[in-house]
Amino acid sequence: MNIRKEGSEDFIYKIKIEGQFPDSWNNCINNLDIIKVESGCSTIQGPIADQSELHGLLNKIRDMNLKLISVTRIGPSNDFP
Repeated sequence: MNIRKEGSEDFIYKIKIEGQFPDSWNNCINNLDIIKVESGCSTIQGPIADQSELHGLLNKIRDMNLKLISVTRIGPSNDFP
């Protein structure tokens, strides 16, 4: 459960990993897009409510033994369609 402070907003994050995400991940990640790139990397992108949600996602990546390449905060979610 996410408890949000009034006035808080989601930020769009782009998380790049080496390898391909399993198709089963599509059901595990709400509101995030999984983009498979031909170079052997995958990207997860979308709104993340807070640092707790971000760390939870990074823990899932670690638990699946996937190699993290980068994490980039792109900007507030209201700046993106």
